Amino acid sequence: MSAFPTALPAARTPDPMEAPALRWGVLGTGWIAERFVRSVQRQTRQRFTGVASRDVARAKHFADRHDIPHAYGSYEELTAATDVDVVYVATGHTDHLDCARIALEAGKHTLVEKPLGLNAAQAAEITQLATDRGLFCAEALWTFFLPKFDVVRQILDSGVLGDIRTVLAEHGERFTADHRILRPDLAGGPLLDLGTYPLSLATWILGAPADVLATAQPHPAGVNGQTSALLSDADGNQGIIHTTLLSDTPTTATIAGTRATLSLPGPFYQPGDIVLTLAGNGRQLTYTEPRVAHHALHFEAAEAARCVSSGRVQSPLRTLDDSVITLQVMDEIRRQCGIVFPEETEQHPGTARWDVPGR
Repeated sequence: MSAFPTALPAARTPDPMEAPALRWGVLGTGWIAERFVRSVQRQTRQRFTGVASRDVARAKHFADRHDIPHAYGSYEELTAATDVDVVYVATGHTDHLDCARIALEAGKHTLVEKPLGLNAAQAAEITQLATDRGLFCAEALWTFFLPKFDVVRQILDSGVLGDIRTVLAEHGERFTADHRILRPDLAGGPLLDLGTYPLSLATWILGAPADVLATAQPHPAGVNGQTSALLSDADGNQGIIHTTLLSDTPTTATIAGTRATLSLPGPFYQPGDIVLTLAGNGRQLTYTEPRVAHHALHFEAAEAARCVSSGRVQSPLRTLDDSVITLQVMDEIRRQCGIVFPEETEQHPGTARWDVPGR
């Protein structure tokens, strides 16, 4: 068992400017695409050569704002372009599978915005297609590519926490009434957007759970409003996760072991602090990095470029299996709570979109 350190480690994350420069195409022109492109252009040598939208006017407007040379009115046109090495899928949740298919079948390496799919079956299909084609593919869950989380990895690997018994993680945020997260037809609700963060942390630390116990509450807009789940592994170690659209919450995370506790102040999934506390006497060490929020999205692009250039088809920082496991657990949470997205209802006639027993 490792002794309590005198200082926390430095991040080993390579300089994003040193990542090999690749040519990127973007599918989608929304909020996350704007922030991704801006971050990558400012802080890496990656080049954006094309952007696509079903509305070519939107694509042209996006291209003009970001100095991207080509704008396309269909996803197929962009993925057929010879000057695109990697495709970033930044469309809505319900389009991730189709867009990933289009990109991979066109022979393009692909980075898919989180969640990888609406459910584990979709994520597994994307994984298999990428594997069959020998192409790089990853879920753009930016948290795991941040320098802060490389420090977390080193702390976990050191054994200083002792036996990890508990992971606590939550993410709550209120949105305006016109936000897509409140639209049932777009797979709205907190789970895919906010809940991915606490759930992916818990499954990363504790692995796939042996047992899941979940409960949920609806939102007046007709989507899930909030969900909590208790995840237990075979030894009884527990992950407790919560996500909500009904309230703003601190959005913190805690990894608690028998010898020390690692605290991630909110928002835990973004750049920021890490606090390591020794059990018993309260001795603390703190890692600090600038709270630059989504200006740090470029780290995932740099990792993708390094993997593609070195012939890797997955990133060890967030494998496709990791993404599938997170969605498998989310599927079970939704099953217990009766949360079914409209596309799934169409595939399984008679299944209610919100039909929690006893509600």
